[in-house]
Amino acid sequence: MDTRHHIYLASQSPRRRELLKQIGVHYEVLLLRNDPRRDVHVDETPHDGEDPEDYVQRICRAKALAGWKTLGLRELPLSPVLAADTTVTLGGHIIGKPDDNLHAAEILRMLSGTQHQVLTAVAMVFGERLEMRLSATTITFDTLSEERIHRYLLTGEAHDKAGAYGIQGHAGAFVKHIDGSYTGVMGLPLYETVELLKLFGYPAP
Repeated sequence: MDTRHHIYLASQSPRRRELLKQIGVHYEVLLLRNDPRRDVHVDETPHDGEDPEDYVQRICRAKALAGWKTLGLRELPLSPVLAADTTVTLGGHIIGKPDDNLHAAEILRMLSGTQHQVLTAVAMVFGERLEMRLSATTITFDTLSEERIHRYLLTGEAHDKAGAYGIQGHAGAFVKHIDGSYTGVMGLPLYETVELLKLFGYPAP
């Protein structure tokens, strides 16, 4: 494949955008609009009994393929599509994004004083080729009082985040120990992402 200096990012996450900018990757955001006529919606509902690692990779693959399909539907210039998905797992159970503050508080109580895993799958697709990497990080949380949980929810950071927290914000103070990829917990493991970029001919940062 010829060297490409441009990719599409199939994600609305500002953290993923910031991380790509951090390593100097030129990208264009590709939004997957939920248009039933275009059939590019990704259903992120876990299957019954689905293993968290299988789940996060399945959703990541679906997002990458939906992004590639979107390029064709919109007749955009073809370049590799990068997608990622992050999930938090505790005791083998998938913990998704909170529905509201009450749900977020419930999730944070579950994570309080425990070890949990953050799984982030990242995939790149171009034509018939799709490559994927998986980052697994173990996080040890401090014991959180109701007051700390309440104060954290007032920041608004819990919204739309797997596990109801963002490590790059106020919740960084909850983390006693991290074993794995910090950027993976943020939503885009940079080491694995660079591996994919190199596979698709993008000059490595």
